[in-house]
Amino acid sequence: MKTLSFSAMTALAAALSVPASAIAQTETPAAAPTAEPAPAPKLTGNVTLTTNYKFRGQDQDQIGRNDGTFKTSGFKPAIQGGFDYAFGDSGFYVGNWNSSVNWLKGNSIESDIYGGYKFKAGVLDLDVGMWSYLYPGNTAGNTVEFYGSVGYTSEVAGTFKAKYSGTVSDDYFNYAGNKAGSGLKGAGTGYLNLTYSKEVVTRLTLNAGVGYTFMSPDIRSLGYTNYLDYSVGLAYDLGSGLSVQGMVQGANHEGSYEVTGTDGKTLSPNKPRFIAAITKVL
Repeated sequence: MKTLSFSAMTALAAALSVPASAIAQTETPAAAPTAEPAPAPKLTGNVTLTTNYKFRGQDQDQIGRNDGTFKTSGFKPAIQGGFDYAFGDSGFYVGNWNSSVNWLKGNSIESDIYGGYKFKAGVLDLDVGMWSYLYPGNTAGNTVEFYGSVGYTSEVAGTFKAKYSGTVSDDYFNYAGNKAGSGLKGAGTGYLNLTYSKEVVTRLTLNAGVGYTFMSPDIRSLGYTNYLDYSVGLAYDLGSGLSVQGMVQGANHEGSYEVTGTDGKTLSPNKPRFIAAITKVL
């Protein structure tokens, strides 16, 4: 995400090729090399079809915290997509990502807006920014976080990354019920995520991750515990920006998040699922 100047030898050869009479007739200094244009901004897009959308180990298609209705099937397809806009080589970027969801009454879409700055520190890749999770049909779920990550890539060992996100909005995905007047806060909730990826054979990549959610004191007072989530799977590059993935995702402390539906059935969004997805990068 470098430019070259004119060679001194080229300039000297050009000067020597000018007739002496021409040199005598002008005192104009040689023109400075023209600067190369800055790298152009880059816009990329993506679209995904998935059999289930989990976020931090939890299903995003059940309304358990609102009216007690949900699907018990592990097949809960979602369509997702967005774009990223990089400002040349400056390191700054903005983006938008969207997904169909069904966990918040009156809302069927998650629309995220984010921006940040990526830079290098020796062999480390650093990234800091802000992420807003928005639910247009029911703003009670809106959540804003600041994040920072550090990554390291080795051709032999693969890529390691650690990321921490901290909630700065009044609530954390409506867990505290702040907008409904509970008087409780979700601010201060944190999430630590460790990931690893490695191409095991040509075009086939192993992806694994583990995360830990630190709920705010107010959310814990409602009986929700801190919990650990996990993900492991494989992705295969089909070429031309198309890839397929298969993974297992879930979380512990299922009982702390279990809900009972109007039909008397119980379900935990932390339950492990096998998820298949296909993605196209545009």
